[in-house]
Amino acid sequence: MAAEREARRLLSTSYSRRCCPTPLLLLLLLPRPLLSGAAAVRSGSPPQSAGASVRTFTPFYFLVEPVDTLSVRGSSVILNCSAYSEPAPKIEWKKDGTFLNLVSDDRRQLLPDGSLFISNVVHSKHNKPDEGFYQCVATVDNLGTIVSRTAKLTVAGLPRFTSQPEPSSSVYAGNSAILNCEVNADLIPFVRWEQNRQPLLLDDRVVKLPSGTLVISNVTEGDGGLYRCIVESGGPPKYSDEAELKVLPGPEEMPNLVFLMRPSSVSRVTGQNAVLPCVASGLPSPVTRWMKNEEVLDTESSERLVLLAGGSLEITDITEDDAGTYFCIADNGNKTIEAQAELTVQAPPEFLKQPANIYAHESMDIVFECEVTGKPTPTVKWVKNGDVVIPSDYFKIVKEHNLQVLGLVKSDEGFYQCIAENDVGNAQAGAQLIILEHAPATTGPLPSAPRDVVASLVSTRFIKLTWRTPASDPHGDNLTYSVFYTKEGIARERVENTSQPGEMQVTIQNLMPATVYIFKVMAQNKHGSGESSAPLRVETQPEVQLPGPAPNIRAHATSPTSITVTWETPLSGNGEIQNYKLYYMEKGTDKEQDVDVSSHSYTINGLKKYTEYSFRVVAYNKHGPGVSTQDVAVRTLSDVPSAAPQNLSLEVRNSKSIVIHWQPPSSATQNGQIIGYKIRYRKASRKSDVTETLVTGSQLSQLIEGLDRGTEYNFRVAALTVNGTGPATDWMSAETFESDLDESRVPEVPSSLHVRPLVTSIVVSWTPPENQNIVVRGYAIGYGIGSPHAQTIKVDYKQRYYTIENLDPSSHYVITLKAFNNVGEGIPLYESAVTRPHTVPDPTPMMPPVGVQASILSHDTIRITWADNSLPKHQKITDSRYYTVRWKTNIPANTKYKNANATTLSYLVTGLKPNTLYEFSVMVTKGRRSSTWSMTAHGATFELVPTSPPKDVTVVSKEGKPRTIIVNWQPPSEANGKITGYIIYYSTDVNAEIHDWVIEPVVGNRLTHQIQELTLDTPYYFKIQARNSKGMGPMSEAVQFRTPKALGSAGKGSRLPDLGSDYKPPMSGSNSPHGSPTSPLDSNMLLVIIVSVGVITIVVVVIIAVFCTRRTTSHQKKKRAACKSVNGSHKYKGNCKDVKPPDLWIHHERLELKPIDKSPDPNPVMTDTPIPRNSQDITPVDNSMDSNIHQRRNSYRGHESEDSMSTLAGRRGMRPKMMMPFDSQPPQQSVRNTPSTDTMPASSSQTCCTDHQDPEGATSSSYLASSQEEDSGQSLPTAHVRPSHPLKSFAVPAIPPPGPPIYDPALPSTPLLSQQALNHHIHSVKTASIGTLGRSRPPMPVVVPSAPEVQETTRMLEDSESSYEPDELTKEMAHLEGLMKDLNAITTA
Repeated sequence: MAAEREARRLLSTSYSRRCCPTPLLLLLLLPRPLLSGAAAVRSGSPPQSAGASVRTFTPFYFLVEPVDTLSVRGSSVILNCSAYSEPAPKIEWKKDGTFLNLVSDDRRQLLPDGSLFISNVVHSKHNKPDEGFYQCVATVDNLGTIVSRTAKLTVAGLPRFTSQPEPSSSVYAGNSAILNCEVNADLIPFVRWEQNRQPLLLDDRVVKLPSGTLVISNVTEGDGGLYRCIVESGGPPKYSDEAELKVLPGPEEMPNLVFLMRPSSVSRVTGQNAVLPCVASGLPSPVTRWMKNEEVLDTESSERLVLLAGGSLEITDITEDDAGTYFCIADNGNKTIEAQAELTVQAPPEFLKQPANIYAHESMDIVFECEVTGKPTPTVKWVKNGDVVIPSDYFKIVKEHNLQVLGLVKSDEGFYQCIAENDVGNAQAGAQLIILEHAPATTGPLPSAPRDVVASLVSTRFIKLTWRTPASDPHGDNLTYSVFYTKEGIARERVENTSQPGEMQVTIQNLMPATVYIFKVMAQNKHGSGESSAPLRVETQPEVQLPGPAPNIRAHATSPTSITVTWETPLSGNGEIQNYKLYYMEKGTDKEQDVDVSSHSYTINGLKKYTEYSFRVVAYNKHGPGVSTQDVAVRTLSDVPSAAPQNLSLEVRNSKSIVIHWQPPSSATQNGQIIGYKIRYRKASRKSDVTETLVTGSQLSQLIEGLDRGTEYNFRVAALTVNGTGPATDWMSAETFESDLDESRVPEVPSSLHVRPLVTSIVVSWTPPENQNIVVRGYAIGYGIGSPHAQTIKVDYKQRYYTIENLDPSSHYVITLKAFNNVGEGIPLYESAVTRPHTVPDPTPMMPPVGVQASILSHDTIRITWADNSLPKHQKITDSRYYTVRWKTNIPANTKYKNANATTLSYLVTGLKPNTLYEFSVMVTKGRRSSTWSMTAHGATFELVPTSPPKDVTVVSKEGKPRTIIVNWQPPSEANGKITGYIIYYSTDVNAEIHDWVIEPVVGNRLTHQIQELTLDTPYYFKIQARNSKGMGPMSEAVQFRTPKALGSAGKGSRLPDLGSDYKPPMSGSNSPHGSPTSPLDSNMLLVIIVSVGVITIVVVVIIAVFCTRRTTSHQKKKRAACKSVNGSHKYKGNCKDVKPPDLWIHHERLELKPIDKSPDPNPVMTDTPIPRNSQDITPVDNSMDSNIHQRRNSYRGHESEDSMSTLAGRRGMRPKMMMPFDSQPPQQSVRNTPSTDTMPASSSQTCCTDHQDPEGATSSSYLASSQEEDSGQSLPTAHVRPSHPLKSFAVPAIPPPGPPIYDPALPSTPLLSQQALNHHIHSVKTASIGTLGRSRPPMPVVVPSAPEVQETTRMLEDSESSYEPDELTKEMAHLEGLMKDLNAITTA
């Protein structure tokens, strides 16, 4: 009993002695012998046990939390955050749920107190990196983590005026004026006004409304001038159009009383201010007063209600009681007008009960309590050490907001936070959980294990255990017992204690059917807990297939139109409950409706007010519907009537009384029990002086007495319920008699009747009876074709004319007029008339607009222009015609047209969908004449980056490959263009920075992808991002998937057998274009094929090379002496044909222009590209090499400009190649030319024709080849280059054939070679012009005639071999050296 007394003493201890910021109740777990079941006692101090050291709660909370902030682009922002703990916590920040990396961020930095500082806020239309939701995260090592409330950072957009002041307006002195200036909502605080370009000072007479509108009351002459509003949001100020306000003197005629601005309904959060605008104009100046729910508001004595200039009402520090309907009433003595608006008040979440710190032992069950309020009703989630708690079998949300943790384990220790959120705010409150170690046993004998533990009763949902006392204590009267149990394979263990000492049985409830549980029983005495019994394995009974009824079904009305129904999970679910079906039916009807629900509560909206409904719930599992619950009935709440009373009528009894008659509102609009009616009446001449009369019960008429003689009165009636007053009828007028007249007989005949026929109407006028002493209640007008009894209309006794409408033209009507009173109708007066014929011609239609064009401006804007043939040539509109533009898209097919009017010949259509084809047509209207629709114009908006992520992302295992998964998805709902690709991100850490995730690109036409070589038994998180031609869209939410543990197991319930040992992970980039990796078998086969082809190719090349070498050895020896005599001491890699005359094309990459530039390579290697000597040397090229040559040419495709020349030269470390044509060539020179490799038939390789092939020379030649890519078929013969001087390199031009030269004027560079090919297609070769230091010369054009065919070229080459002698070569060299000197002079000039 000592421990019990200690617990009671602790309960009486005040928590105020502790240092925590808010008083928290602590849970004290008494020693096990004093506990019953899982009962616990709360205390302000930790439990004390002999010899036990108990940890105390650590104060850990936020001193300052971030708040919602509005900023402007380019400014700096501080989001405050400070947390208290010992030791000091580590502060981090999240943006939109992802941790910020502040170490490498040059604009965001963490201040010493934990606040976040953002410098130079970035914000644009497509880049908003700073706007979003921020959260402060505080962490203390070995203690836990807490998160702050979420704060929204909003960056004001670019200034945009939604309305501007009218260019010119006038107002009478003493009246009120309004100048509109409305901008986007986030820029309203940055709006100010100027008058005559000077800042306007605001006072009680001149105010700026929250929308930015300027109101000037009691206008004076000094208020006239030019006004404009300015938006200053950090950047350059934006000005509205200037508006001129003219102040006029008093008018001759009094203007009517009208509203310049009516109040509009607003919604505000508690604590904010609200302004209900209301500005009236008229002379005399009106007086404005306000009413709320039929009660006059006292704005003079109230501190929170302020009447602003012009009559607007400002309510400061709004509370929930301020919600309601407000009436603005303006009265100037002559007339009264009124308008109304609704004020809705919302409240952020507020805690009624915060979670309390808890001490607990392992295996116990605990509950964190959390009660919140707010409007709208907040949603609650729980966070443990910064991570959201996901409800499961051991973490449950009970009683709407409380968190229950079953079977505590050591890892459950930490800080738990209840986070409440609704549309207007969020809040958090937390508590700490400490798991205590069991107190060491005191000195003394402990009980042994209980004996013979058996399950005496096994059911589907419960098991009853019994046992015998331990052998160490056969009597066991003072022993208590604890039963520890857990699901097989689950680490969490729960405990159930016996209710009293000596009891040796316990029933374990709330078990799952067909589930194996492990039970152990332990006995305790005054010294502590003894030994545990051997584990007992028991399996609960399986249930029947269908679920049982859902228990605890409740229904309660939450509003006049909604009812919330709640229930719990069926005790016999027979497997997973897939969903519930909620049935409901209005009482008195036989039509039952149903709705599918996935949770345990549902709110049905849109019900009838004050109407009784019945509800029942049926649970569904995979086998079908279960047992239905019993019906529960509830009635929706009552409300004020939604309609006015019906059939209001007035009867003037005499000169001082009027009787009012009415009928109640229809039953569907009464919304409750009608408890009475409110009658309001007033004199028509004094509308502000209103008298009210209350009629209780079901009375439907009322006599109003004490009225003035000969006075007109206005009456209206409203119905009442317990909730308030409903809408009133329209004002109805009646005038009392000047004197009390006779109503004992019917009225006499009216003194006169006149009719005036029109085409489809007849105007009837009359005068009253001559005897004015008889009461006339009204007049009855009868009319018809040939008979006056077809139709009858009754009018008021004061009326003297009436227009009978909807008559037939050219028809004879008979009209009768009778006066009547309560006694009856008097003597009729007759008249006839013939309506006029219908002779008005229909207006001829106008010509439709022509030339309708759609110009696409952006992804959501298209400008429509057109011409009007009915206008003059200059297309200037001088009349009142207007144009109607209509547009629609054919997707979906049933899309309706949208219309807009324009007064010009163009219209800007905005708000369109991206990447969507629209059709447009135009119609012109002038007065009563309209045209038909014009011919349609079509326009498709531009694409936009995807604005929604890929949807329906699923991850499944691949059959037979446990390390491979398949990701499936669907395209984004808002793709805004053709999806060109996807990026799959995956990681094992969902909170990792996105650049640390592994990415897998996928082409746009694929909706599935395989990912291999994942780690077994590891959770992975996957996100997908779509892209189109405009950029990347947002990422999808992370999807978790755990890979299987080993062979035979599968993630997410899928069977995934492991791969064989031959499986190898794919290399990076080895995926096929569609995202499917190449199988290992295919890779091995491909490798064998490649190696085989390579070996065969090498063997063939070696054989050909040996054959060619033997064939040309003797020929080369004969020419070697000639080579040496001509070339002197210079050594070349070419063969004997180098002695031939040089070409007339000079490659300046071989030419050393020392005055201009220094080559990066001081000794550039001179190379040559020899040409064949005879027909045997011109060997065709194998087709297998043609593709390779073509690929090499493609690598230079598109580089045919001067820039590409310099780029190639830069790669080789040499000067750019400059090719200069000469105007003439020596007539005695022969020309050699060979076909390009593209035109040679496949027979042998070209390598046999040369001894050496210099790489640089190959590169040089490739330039010529690259310029011939305009035709992929046969190409021009390639002029091979060979140098004959250390500073020169030449190409041999072709023999000029007869005929005119061929030019290619479309090419920007000088034509190098043009010829008529075998297929008669014209090919052109481009070359760069000469470039000099600091300036450039235009290239000198030269015409190169087409080359002869291969056979002719071969013959020419053979002839040229024998035609050149040494002396001719010497002359030729001398001539070329002279040309080289001239070239040097030109280039250095």
